[in-house]
Amino acid sequence: MKHALIVGAGPAGLMAAEILSAAGLSVTLCDAMPSAGRKFLMAGKSGLNLTKDEPFERLLPHYGKSAQWLRPALSGFDATAVQTWARGLGQEIFTGTTGRVFPRAMKASPLLRAWLARLSAQGVLLRTRTRWLGWEDGLAVFDTPQGQERIPADVTLLALGGASWSRLGADGKWSAALAAAGVPLAPFAASNAALALSWTGHMKPWFGTPLKAVRWQAGDVSSRGEAVLSARGLEGGGIYALSAALREGAPLFVDLMPDMERSVLLGAKAPKKGRNLAHWLKSTLRLPAVKAALVFEMLKGAPASRDAWPDAVKNLPIRHMGFLPMDEAISTVGGVTRDALDADLMLHGLPGVFCAGEMLDWDAPTGGYLITACLATGRQAALGALRYLDAAA
Repeated sequence: MKHALIVGAGPAGLMAAEILSAAGLSVTLCDAMPSAGRKFLMAGKSGLNLTKDEPFERLLPHYGKSAQWLRPALSGFDATAVQTWARGLGQEIFTGTTGRVFPRAMKASPLLRAWLARLSAQGVLLRTRTRWLGWEDGLAVFDTPQGQERIPADVTLLALGGASWSRLGADGKWSAALAAAGVPLAPFAASNAALALSWTGHMKPWFGTPLKAVRWQAGDVSSRGEAVLSARGLEGGGIYALSAALREGAPLFVDLMPDMERSVLLGAKAPKKGRNLAHWLKSTLRLPAVKAALVFEMLKGAPASRDAWPDAVKNLPIRHMGFLPMDEAISTVGGVTRDALDADLMLHGLPGVFCAGEMLDWDAPTGGYLITACLATGRQAALGALRYLDAAA
């Protein structure tokens, strides 16, 4: 019986284990953490967003510059397939008003338990506290509680995660071993990350308050998602969706009244001299107090003229200091590059070694797209491993 070694027990690694064990291979699944799916469980604490219920051609563009690279994987395991798979694990799911798909339980633990039970029934051996260190003499080397150990395999599939949430196992340290093996890597960078802002004391009463009914803009990318003001900056889906543009240095603007035309604002009566401007914003423009506070914070006072008010409300510049630390980001870009891999996600320089999941250099916003691509690439790499073994037989 052929033996498959999988390193990393997140969504990509677990999906690969499911495919390979179902095909009759002996599968050993190793993870450095004390239990499987640590980051997956954390993602599910506020409601596990499995995917976005939308047609494939609408789903694919959300992967930006990586869309064509990921097309084969996602076409083989799209949003519909994710939902069918979850139901097959006995998990009742539902679709929210925005199309996001969640388990009815609104957490990851029941799904993960069912998944691990399926893998155990299919003969998968899960080894925790087993950290991959690289290769020696063609064998994968691991640090285990009993000391170093070498594990032989006919195929190896790496699903080691990105470089955020290191306490959950995704620390990116694996990159040193792959770099030593000559694998092309892109540097890690934050994605779906909060922005750092240095607020004045004027904003303290608004910490924890969401900015709703707004439109964010960075470069050519816009988002209608909300964001929350925190003591350290801004966080939330509205900001996360702009990660790629913000990484490239695009300035950030917010339209605080996206459903009102600029001409309507120009027609509003200007505030009278000496009148409280915050009150005018609230009573005349009906701007919520938190939005008025943000206007004054970003402009350091009132706009200089009446004609400047529309831009202050419709195109307010957000002066930020970049992303908060990468380890706090929901996901990262960087890792194994597209040109390092063949169409089956096998490393060109290491025959029989495949890569999947967030350790690949692709990007996606929150909203189910991250987990969908991790599952899809885990499946694609596993199918590639089966083709490799068939060809070698």
